[in-house]
Amino acid sequence: MNGTRRRLAINVGAGFVPAINAVVKGAGLAASKLGWEITGIHDGFEGLLNPDHYPDGGLVDLSPQRIENLDPAAGSVIGQSSQPSHVDPFNVRTINENDMVEEVDMSDELLEKLKAENIDAVISVVGGKELSLLYKLHLKGLKVVCVPLSVENDIASTAVSFGFNSTLDLTIEMLARARIAAQSARKIAVVEVLGEQTGWLALQSGIAVGADAILIPEIPMDLNNVADKLKEKMSLSRPYGLVVVAQGAKVIQKAKKEEDISPLKATLSPLATGESSSEYVIHSSGKTAEKVAIELQLLIAEETYPLVVGPWARGANPSAVDRQLGMAYGAGAVQALNEDKDGVMVSFIPPEIKFIPLADAINKIRTVSVDNEYLKIADSIGIYCGKEEK
Repeated sequence: MNGTRRRLAINVGAGFVPAINAVVKGAGLAASKLGWEITGIHDGFEGLLNPDHYPDGGLVDLSPQRIENLDPAAGSVIGQSSQPSHVDPFNVRTINENDMVEEVDMSDELLEKLKAENIDAVISVVGGKELSLLYKLHLKGLKVVCVPLSVENDIASTAVSFGFNSTLDLTIEMLARARIAAQSARKIAVVEVLGEQTGWLALQSGIAVGADAILIPEIPMDLNNVADKLKEKMSLSRPYGLVVVAQGAKVIQKAKKEEDISPLKATLSPLATGESSSEYVIHSSGKTAEKVAIELQLLIAEETYPLVVGPWARGANPSAVDRQLGMAYGAGAVQALNEDKDGVMVSFIPPEIKFIPLADAINKIRTVSVDNEYLKIADSIGIYCGKEEK
């Protein structure tokens, strides 16, 4: 990169996370120190493929002065793609000559536009699925360094993805309020948090607020056992409970001896009114919390209420950790290019920043192992996570 490539571009994949400007600022300051120019691409690759969609064109000038005054906590200066397709030049939706929508491969056109703009390399702040797209572009000749972006911390080959810590902070805050509300109302709160494939957010936030049970995708959970644990902990002096549920949690219910449902359980159950139907769930978010709440209410004859933190946690204020990590990730990406390394992902493996080949980072998920320390901590303080289930 030294002396041959001096113009970089930076873009961001789908899924809003706070403090994106921290990554941009870190990359911009590091590039400026080397005497390199850096520019931003609006909304993934959309700014290059469809510059006419933007009043001032699809590129954002990131001068040293603008970078110097950039606020990491402000809204993203280059925007984030509203959908994953904006980062996928292999399947771009267009209108053909017959006024029909079709998907076409515009990857060659994208590479040509990068070349026309004298952009020598791209820094892409992207999630797990998008890493595979950037790897395909790299195989076609794109010089690229990726920064891992995930509020669920599910990207393999890095200890902490950018955006996770800010989301964790707000999730903990909202769970703490749900716990207070449950205590005041003398009910059981079943709160759904982000985590379609991994349970890091549910596990760490649940421990922080002292939940009674935590359900994560990695450990299928028998709701009969959850109900038993709640019964053990609830009493006249503690007539409430808090269950934290990851969005992708797998719940099962082993058959028990058939018994008539008592009038009390029937009245407490939303099923009793015949009003429980899909019309109450518009999006996938909230389905798991609703299912768990209904089943637990039937099992223990205590009032439950489902809540959804879920995607709202993306709107957190940038945490101190993400501000620092963003700067480090941005500067690390420039460092990789300065060392003539591309086709890599910047990885934070405490206490070091390392560069992992994209081929080793894609198609993998960072999951919670059954012997994870967080599970041991949860067990030691009396939080049920279903570890004994087979």
